[in-house]
Amino acid sequence: MNETLLFRCPRCSATNRIPVEKIQQQPICGKCKTPLPVDQPMIVSDASFATDVGHSSLPVLLDLWADWCGPCRHIAPVVNELARELVGKIRVAKLNIDENPVTPARYGVQHIPTLLIIKDGEEVDRIVGVRPKQEIERHLRRFISTEVEH
Repeated sequence: MNETLLFRCPRCSATNRIPVEKIQQQPICGKCKTPLPVDQPMIVSDASFATDVGHSSLPVLLDLWADWCGPCRHIAPVVNELARELVGKIRVAKLNIDENPVTPARYGVQHIPTLLIIKDGEEVDRIVGVRPKQEIERHLRRFISTEVEH
């Protein structure tokens, strides 16, 4: 079975289906030919959440954050590193809670930063506050398929 991931083009907003096995080959947008940022967190909104996160074939690490949050800025580089290091194993997404209040309310998020691990559209784990990269990786390991090699 060929699993595909959906990537929204940052330039033209076209949705692109990329086979998991082709993720490492720097895919480009089928419409405008812009390189797709597959090794960076995708920015999601309340409107795109169901498509970008809920229907992902890979587990998603969702970073709920806000501009004014110092601890959120502190953990952002760790989240970005995980996006680069775990390409093809997980999806990493970021959601600004000030611009998108529906999703945090749906998940009962009361503090930020909060990292949700979502698999098959359901929350399977939650990390609240700033945590070391190794601890976040430990949480993720339980949900990463060993079939997809980095």
